[in-house]
Amino acid sequence: MRNKKLKNIWKEIKKNKESYLLILPYFTLFLIFIVIPVLFGAILSFTNYNIIQSPKFIGWSNYRRLFLEDDIFLIAIQNTFKFALITGPISYFACLLFAWLINELSPKIRAITTLLYYAPALSSAIFFIWTYIFSGDVYGFLNGILINLGIIKEPIYWLQDPNINLYVLMIIQLWMSLGTSFLAFIAGFQTIDRSLYEAGAIDGIRNRWQELWYITLPSMKPQLIFGAIMQVTTSFAVADISANLIGFPSPLYSAHTIVLHMWDYGSIRYEMGYASSIAVILFLITVTINQGVRRILRSD
Repeated sequence: MRNKKLKNIWKEIKKNKESYLLILPYFTLFLIFIVIPVLFGAILSFTNYNIIQSPKFIGWSNYRRLFLEDDIFLIAIQNTFKFALITGPISYFACLLFAWLINELSPKIRAITTLLYYAPALSSAIFFIWTYIFSGDVYGFLNGILINLGIIKEPIYWLQDPNINLYVLMIIQLWMSLGTSFLAFIAGFQTIDRSLYEAGAIDGIRNRWQELWYITLPSMKPQLIFGAIMQVTTSFAVADISANLIGFPSPLYSAHTIVLHMWDYGSIRYEMGYASSIAVILFLITVTINQGVRRILRSD
């Protein structure tokens, strides 16, 4: 039975050899830079490895240390989930809403508006303008406005106060979230067959909301799934904004995330085995959530 399946697979490959040759370069790169590093990291997570000495197998010790001894990791998980559960869905629906509205514009205006909305995602360091807006002194843009309006009397330390700095990061992330998903949704709206709307009007669809729900969204399932995966991955991978705006480590680890924790042990302490175990946990979390999102969006 197994040999028969292998023969059928081999026949399928020979039958479509041109197609397989076309995807071979991408598959090779994917194997070298994605599959092999993930497998290697999973193996390292069961070792004690500091780059200088050879890896030493220690079993499940890194994972036991993560969940039973590392209190900072538990804080990082809490912060990451809070960040992802708030920014992920909001940014996803914001991308879809803005893409839908922009798609209704004329082609020239649509192109300019798309560029303006996508601009924050073009530069990885553009979020530094928020250091001026959320500066913790009286010269900060937001503090200056609130003081002049009489709403506050003393400046608020937006990026240093452990009670609010995570929520400030969420605002900045939402501002930067109109990225790849936004462009995918724009492309999805452009590829919908216009005859479907004419058929829908004949079948009783009377307004734009009904068009969106019964025609547009079902026709965009591949883009919706892709956008959801990108937003989930981005929300769980937050690190640079926190480290550059709030500092590393953040006050009382209030904005500490899983990626920052992994960066701490991998790039600063060089405990590569322990950092790999953190990476494996993050990988399992994102894969699990992505699979759940795919099932929800694929269901009719």
